[in-house]
Order: sequence, then structure tokens, then C-alpha cells
Amino acid sequence: MLLLGGIVAVVLLILVFFALPGSKTRRAFSEAGELLIHDAGYSDALFTLEDIASLPLPVQRYFIYCNFIGKPKMTHMKGTFKGVDFSLGRGKPTIKIDYVQRNGITKPQRLAYIDSSLYGIPFEGFDSFLKGKGFMKGVGAKLFTLFDERGEDMDRACLVTFLAEALFMPSAALEPYVKWEAIDDTHAKGSIEAYGLSCSGIFTFSEEGAMRSFTTEDRMATGMDGSRQKVRWTAILADYRRQGELFLPSTLQAVWNYPEGDFLYFDGRDVAIEYFNR
Repeated sequence: MLLLGGIVAVVLLILVFFALPGSKTRRAFSEAGELLIHDAGYSDALFTLEDIASLPLPVQRYFIYCNFIGKPKMTHMKGTFKGVDFSLGRGKPTIKIDYVQRNGITKPQRLAYIDSSLYGIPFEGFDSFLKGKGFMKGVGAKLFTLFDERGEDMDRACLVTFLAEALFMPSAALEPYVKWEAIDDTHAKGSIEAYGLSCSGIFTFSEEGAMRSFTTEDRMATGMDGSRQKVRWTAILADYRRQGELFLPSTLQAVWNYPEGDFLYFDGRDVAIEYFNR
């Protein structure tokens, strides 16, 4: 009876620990976010037509379509996704996650935090790209590292993800580290060079100016088991809605374009975007 009581007590303690809101991973994300915000600095400038005059036509249309002209230039942003359908890999479960990301533009920097559970056990993810170094870390039960991917492939993946989101935080699209090449009325090539790395991709737009997708060959598909495969990657934006004075996408999806078929692994809807200039 005493043994049973001890087991019950241990189980209850574990459940209470799981239910506590704080964690080492969440604190690390918050601390990194403070560093990103500090590095981002501040700006009192507004977007102007002169700023975009040299950009490819579909990129110019995007600024106008989303109503950025005359609005403050942001130095960093926060995106909040609730209840995202997130796949752990081909043939693996799809789970619901809450996802928060921060991007800074003075130098390309990006952070993301995943809060979820696997079979009732807390699961957290932390993506970081600061000072040119990237990593993707998964933590189970708030204590156990499930994976921790680092290296040049990860650095480049983080940088090209930042490029994919450059128009999501369009101050970045005007920075010297981003270059643009015209293709046609609905496509433009974007390239980014920073921290000794470079990558590029194709942006696709509607005729009105809405960005529809970004596709690149410069990302490596990394599995939770550490496996890596170079695969075309596409980010999809849809369902533009008014957020304050701006017209922004509310659906963001990420797809691996495997030769045998597309694999949608991130399906975020009702995305809330916040911009900051100080």
C-alpha cells in the first residue's frame, strides 16, 4: 500500500511539473528575443514610393497592395500562430502546435518557439538564427533533448527562411543584404548574402500584387532522426486580410517538394502579425 501511494505521489508530481508554464527552453527563447530586439534598434522612417522604385514590378505592387507605403518601417516583428497542423515527418504523426516567431532586420536574425505535446508529454521546439549561426532543437518533457541540429546546412536553411519572410517584414526587402532580379510581371528572384553565406529563391505574386509563394533549392530537409536530404522547399501565403491598416496573409504553409510528391508539414492559419520600430 505504501509502495502504491509512493507511485501515485511521483505520478502526481510529474503531472504538476508538466503543467507548470515555465521551462528552460521557453526562457532561452525569451532571452534570445531580448537580444534580437536590442540588436534591431529603432527607426522613425516611413516607406515611400522612392524606396521601391528600383525593385522589380511585382515587388513594387506587393508594397502597394499590402498598404505599406506611408507606414512606419519596422525593425523587428512577432508572428503568433495558434493550433498549427505540424507534421513530424513523412509517415509520422501530425500534431497541433502553438508557434511564435521573431525576426530582426538590422542583420538577418530569426527565432521561433514551438509549444505542443506528444502522447500527453510536453514537446518544445526552439529554432534560432543569431550572429549567422542557426540551430533547431527539440525538447521532450521539458528536460530531454530529442534533437539538436547545427552546422552550415542549418545556418543556410535559417538564412533562406529569413529570405522567404523578407516581404512578410518588408523593411528587410530594402536592406543591402537582399538583392532583387526581375523575371516577369508575377515573378522575381530574391537573393540574400550575410555572414559569409548566400542563397536565393523565386517569389511568385498575383497580378494585383499579393505574394503567393517562395520557392528555393537552398534548403536541406532535416528529419527528427538527423537525416538530411536536399529538397526543393516552398512557402505558401494565402487568405489576405486586413490587420489594422495593412493587408496581410493569414495563412502560411511550408511544403517539401519531394520528387515523389509534395509534403505539407506546416499549416498555419489566422496568423497574427505585430510590427515594431523600436
